Amino acid sequence: MFHFKMLFRLEHEFLPREMDKLIVSFLKSAMLNYDESLFNSFYDKSKSIIKQYTFSYHLQGAKFKDGKIILDKKEFTLLFSDSNQVEMFHWFNAFQLMKLKKYPIKNNSMQLVSIYMQKLDEIKDNEIVIKIQSPLLVRRHNSNDNSDIYYTFDTDGFESTLKDNIRIFIERTGIDVSVDDFSIQTIKGKKVIIPVFGRNTDASIGIYKLCGSCSLLNVLCLAGLGVRRSEGHGKFKVIG
Repeated sequence: MFHFKMLFRLEHEFLPREMDKLIVSFLKSAMLNYDESLFNSFYDKSKSIIKQYTFSYHLQGAKFKDGKIILDKKEFTLLFSDSNQVEMFHWFNAFQLMKLKKYPIKNNSMQLVSIYMQKLDEIKDNEIVIKIQSPLLVRRHNSNDNSDIYYTFDTDGFESTLKDNIRIFIERTGIDVSVDDFSIQTIKGKKVIIPVFGRNTDASIGIYKLCGSCSLLNVLCLAGLGVRRSEGHGKFKVIG
């Protein structure tokens, strides 16, 4: 197993507060530039497409000021993974075509300057301890009135709703693993409120214990936990 570690250089030492919008925009541009038919398979607006990838980013010395993220350096790193290995191959090619191209940001620009594969150890235990790298979103959707309820680690229904989110992902992607034995236990949780495409939303970060089959845990390690994973949520690393 592996993920991509990508380094971006900036023209100026700031980024927009809503990083999810920026990275999703970059991913769409990268895939459209690489292969229009693959772009449509990911982003066709006429279909509800559950994606198998997720990402997180590291912003050194980040400070929030005047609706911007101010950094210590003119750079940031992005970690990107996908539970579908064929898709990972295509993403690598798409990212390679974007290297050293200036990508516009409001009053700024960024360039992908390097990308390399970083090996991830295969999970061989049914219990792992993880640290959340990008905020975990757990959601129950009401299709009758199109409303959403978001759960954090400290609210009733968090575990059962997360399990339902995972089950829907597994069923709709056709991955042949069982969700029945999945469970999550909080070791050190923290509630955060994050902007999700313009809307402040409850999320969780921290350290948790996951239980489940090795096959399921390996899929989740690459695809992420919860919902809105393809918008940079639910990526984690195994720490024990």
